[in-house]
Amino acid sequence: MSEQRYRQERSRIEQGHVKYRDKLKEEGKLFVRDRLKLLLDPGTEFQEDFLFARNQEPDTPADGVVTGVGTVGGRTVAVMANDYTVKAGSWGEKTVQKIVRIQERAQRLQVPLIYLVDAAGGRISEQIKIFPGRFHAGRIFYNEVQLSGVVPQVCILFGPSPAGSAYLPALTDCVIMVDGKASLYVGSPRMVEMAIGEKTTLEDLGGARMHCTVSGCGDVLAASDEEAIDLCRRYLSYLPGSFRERPAAIEAQASKPGRSIEEIVPYDQRKWFDMYEVIDRVVDAGSFFEIKRLFAQEIVVGFARIGGRAVGIVANQPKVKGGVLMVDSSDKAARFISLCNAYNVPLVYLADVSGFMVGTKVERAGIIRHGAKMVFATSQATVPKICVVVRKCYGAGL
Repeated sequence: MSEQRYRQERSRIEQGHVKYRDKLKEEGKLFVRDRLKLLLDPGTEFQEDFLFARNQEPDTPADGVVTGVGTVGGRTVAVMANDYTVKAGSWGEKTVQKIVRIQERAQRLQVPLIYLVDAAGGRISEQIKIFPGRFHAGRIFYNEVQLSGVVPQVCILFGPSPAGSAYLPALTDCVIMVDGKASLYVGSPRMVEMAIGEKTTLEDLGGARMHCTVSGCGDVLAASDEEAIDLCRRYLSYLPGSFRERPAAIEAQASKPGRSIEEIVPYDQRKWFDMYEVIDRVVDAGSFFEIKRLFAQEIVVGFARIGGRAVGIVANQPKVKGGVLMVDSSDKAARFISLCNAYNVPLVYLADVSGFMVGTKVERAGIIRHGAKMVFATSQATVPKICVVVRKCYGAGL
C-alpha cells in the first residue's frame, strides 16, 4: 500500500460513518475517537492495533472496535472502544479477535484495561464465526476473569450492552454508566414480553439509574459522556498499574473545614448523624471517590486520600436504616474490600453499627450467606486495616 493510499484509508476508517456520527450528536453522545481523545493524555501517542481489520469492506471499518495502548494520568493503559457508527457497535469475527488481543496485551504489559462500551451485542449474521476457535467470544469473559485482581479493569457504559455482552461490564472492577443512555440487560423489553408476558421499558428493565440504585450492577452514575470519562480517569488515579505495584502518593491536602467530629457525632445513640461529615473531617479535601453511592446506602464505600496516600473507606451510615448491615450492603462492602486488597490499597473502617439486620425477611434473603462474604473479605485482606469505632460496634458487626 502506498503512503497516499495508507493515509486515505486511515482517514476513512477514523472518520466512521458520517450519517451515524450525526445521529450520535443528536443523541448527545460522542463519537468513539472523540471519547478516546478525552480519555487519553493530551499530546500522547495512541498505538492502535489492527486498524485495517476488514478495511476491504466499506461498511465495517476496523470491524466496529478501536483497540490499542495509550497513556492516562502519565501511565500506560490498554483500551477497547466500541464504534457505534459501525453496525451499532455489534461484535463481528474481527471485533472479538481484537478484544481478545488487547486483553492478552494488557496481561503481558501488566497495565490497566479500559472498556468503552457502546454495542448491540453479537452480530447475528456472524454468529457461526464468533464462537468457535481460540478467538471466540467466550474467551473475552475468560480473559476478564484471568485479569481480575491482576490489573485494574474499568468499564464506561455509554450505550447498550445486551444479552451475552452484558457480562463484559459485569466482570470488570468498576462500571460507570451514563444516565439515560447506558443500558445493561440479558433480554430486551420485547423479548421479555414474548417470553414471560411482562411489559416493561428499557429504563425499568436495564437502565443506568436502575442498575445504580436497585441491582447494584452500576458503580457510578454519570450525567454525560464527558463526565463519565473524567470519572474514569479519576478512578484510576487511586489504583496502581497492577497488583505488583502500590498506588502513587500525591501532595497531601488538609481535610475539608467544618464542624469537629465531636460536634458531628451525638452522644445519644438513638440519634443519627451523617457519616459523610465524618469522612470529610478524616480524608484530604475533595479526595473522596464514592463507589455505589446510590445502592445499599446504609454503608458507604469509596477511595480517598489521607496525607496524599490512597485508602479505601468502609463506613456505616447511621442516617440510613441506622447503619445496620443488610444483604446488599454486605455484598457491596465485601466486593470493595476485595478490590482494595487486590491492589494494595489500605483500608479504613469507620464503624457505627449495631450488627446485621434480623427478622424472617432478611433470613430468607440470605443475610447469613451474604454477611459471611463481608466477614470473609475482611479476614482475607492482607493490606493494612484500621478500624475507628466512631460511636458503637455491636454483635457480628464487630
